[in-house]
Amino acid sequence: MSNTKKAYIAGGCFWGMEDLFRTRPGIVDTEVGYQGGQNENPTYRNHPGHAEGIELTYDPSQTSFKEILDFFFRMHNPTTVDQQGNDMGSSYRSAIFYQNEEEKAEAEEMIALVNESGKWQDKVVTTLEPFAPFWVAEDYHQDYLVKNPNGYTCHFLRFEESFIEG
Repeated sequence: MSNTKKAYIAGGCFWGMEDLFRTRPGIVDTEVGYQGGQNENPTYRNHPGHAEGIELTYDPSQTSFKEILDFFFRMHNPTTVDQQGNDMGSSYRSAIFYQNEEEKAEAEEMIALVNESGKWQDKVVTTLEPFAPFWVAEDYHQDYLVKNPNGYTCHFLRFEESFIEG
């Protein structure tokens, strides 16, 4: 897996994001966890300030960071502050944890494209946050919707057409 990269995003409950990303072309692996908060070794019951996020391992010869962000902005509502579906609070914020200035610039470009598209009624409120340690969530959260096919999710593809190509 030496030819892979990682991307870190948060967009509400990590279960639904993981379930949709796992089948995307170029996605090699997914892990759900906590990122951007105040404590080390966070848990589901103790993760102050952490977003429920996802670590995506991807093959850059099959997909790009920009394509990952394009899908991200179509599979959750990036215009709601600290909320996705029934889930409310900073744990459910929309965030991109950029690892370098190139990723930050691509994220800014994608946000501008999404806003200019007019597909969302309101403007994107996704935060751009410098990379922070990613703490893998408990085992029962990993692949949750595979293990519990009728489990709750607020994630679904809202727009078929790409922001990049449209």
